[in-house]
Amino acid sequence: MRPLLLLALALTGCTSLYYNAMQKIGKEKRDILVQRIRDSQQDADQAKAQIKTTLEAFQELTGFDGGNLEKTYKKLNGEFEDAEKRAQTLADRVKSIDQVGHDLFREWNQELASIKDASLHARSAQLLRQTRSRHQQYLARMKQTERKMAPVLQGFRDQVLFLKHNLNASAMGSLKTTAARMDGDVNLLIADIEGSRQEADAFIQTLSAR
Repeated sequence: MRPLLLLALALTGCTSLYYNAMQKIGKEKRDILVQRIRDSQQDADQAKAQIKTTLEAFQELTGFDGGNLEKTYKKLNGEFEDAEKRAQTLADRVKSIDQVGHDLFREWNQELASIKDASLHARSAQLLRQTRSRHQQYLARMKQTERKMAPVLQGFRDQVLFLKHNLNASAMGSLKTTAARMDGDVNLLIADIEGSRQEADAFIQTLSAR
């Protein structure tokens, strides 16, 4: 089945058809989960880079000392809109990881009933508990990152709207203190994103070791 069709099945919520199609090309739910976590790492890196770029555009505007003010503002607005899109992409990815994880663990739990050997059953059940626990840790960390990202984006949104209504040199200067505070907020967020990436690495290692 073509990749675009597989993607369409995943996006439209036809999960059973999607899983069946992936299984035909040798991809189980565990493989899908690993790939989506890896994709989330890329999404997180892109969101981090875009937020840093947005901060730089904001700092450029608050340090304005001549030139095309409208052009500089439009650059900031464009960077902010891109940051929002990157954040939404990451949020959507985390939701898809949550869904695949839920489906994987439900299938795993159902299949346990078919293992009659007591020792193997116990070992598989233990692996299920450990993997589910790591999955929950990963999701908790990613949702924490989302929560920390929200106020940073709201801060940028506030500044963009204020500047839209007050696009003049004096307004630029009045936001220099805000720019310094935003710099601190962004640095904390970047540190959190990097921490969530480490959590993703640990979870991938857990899944790959099974």
